[in-house]
Amino acid sequence: MTTIKDIFSEFGPEYLQRHTERIPNEHRKVIEAIIDCQSGELGVTLYYCRRCGEYHLVNRSCGNRHCPNCQHHKTQKWLIKQMARSLPTHYFLITFTVPEELRVFIRSHPKAAYHALFEASSEALKRLAKDPRFIGTDLPGFFGVLQTWGRKLQYHPHIHYVVPGGGLSHDRTRWLPSSQDFYVPVQALSPIYRAKFRDAMERAGLLDRIDPQVWTLNWNVDSQAVGESHTSLKYLAPYVFKVAISNSRIVKVEDRTVTFKYREHGTNLYRIASLDVLEFIRRFLQHVLPNGFMKVRHYGFLAANCAVPIDTIRALIDHHGGPAVPQTLPELPGPRCPNCGGPLLRLHSTTANRQPPFALALRDTG
Repeated sequence: MTTIKDIFSEFGPEYLQRHTERIPNEHRKVIEAIIDCQSGELGVTLYYCRRCGEYHLVNRSCGNRHCPNCQHHKTQKWLIKQMARSLPTHYFLITFTVPEELRVFIRSHPKAAYHALFEASSEALKRLAKDPRFIGTDLPGFFGVLQTWGRKLQYHPHIHYVVPGGGLSHDRTRWLPSSQDFYVPVQALSPIYRAKFRDAMERAGLLDRIDPQVWTLNWNVDSQAVGESHTSLKYLAPYVFKVAISNSRIVKVEDRTVTFKYREHGTNLYRIASLDVLEFIRRFLQHVLPNGFMKVRHYGFLAANCAVPIDTIRALIDHHGGPAVPQTLPELPGPRCPNCGGPLLRLHSTTANRQPPFALALRDTG
């Protein structure tokens, strides 16, 4: 099976050579990380099998958040942590998008624009949640995940929010639930979201670089009731550490053309798309996030600095008569022995260009 690593290893140097003067440093680092991942260039880790007693040397992964080889374990770890913090109430998945006419600007100013997307959408949610016609809470809670790609690797920035259906009263002694199938009206969210993004761009000194037409367009916001928390978390978890395209979607690379599959919107049907290999790399790299940018953000009573513990909120919901939360959590799988499937114990790791005696000895003996 052809992988993203295979594509970058064969054609990444050519891409770098063609775009030497224009390629951002972040893109260069991603290309180098994906090429070096599990190649031995980053060092090795020594494992011992508890079942069969064999030793195994494993080439270290790069750990880059844009590398498809390095994200599955992080996704599972994040999912288990979030499930442990889930609340016994109904949930919503609320998605904020931007007009197509704004995407070129955002792509050119990613750090400022992504921050403004989070700020504008979260403030819009808080404002309407505070309205007594809907919930009447000044302390809702939710977390959002930025995603920048569409199904065919096109640039399509948007934010998914997982939102518990309710919030705390002003004195923090009561749980105020939303309706089971309604959080706040998306028709009202859209203009508030648009206006707050515009304000953020004005403060950043970037307003004059945006086509004024975008302020007359509808900014789509979608809200779906998803039932209990585990349903929404399992849906969203892959997006938290997902990269623009996974290895499983690559069909073939032939005659400098990458063929990959994508799921047609609103169906379970898969379609096939093809791109020139350098265009494929360009599209992949346009989803690289700015250094240090946090693509997952928590707000309200789900924020790390909230003074009200999550267990207190859970007790208030239980008192209100919320639904029970399933207590069975998935186990985080550890590394397994390739020979017998037994659990592996990590003994030692080395960094790049530092091969220890045990590694050389094991390789010499096969």
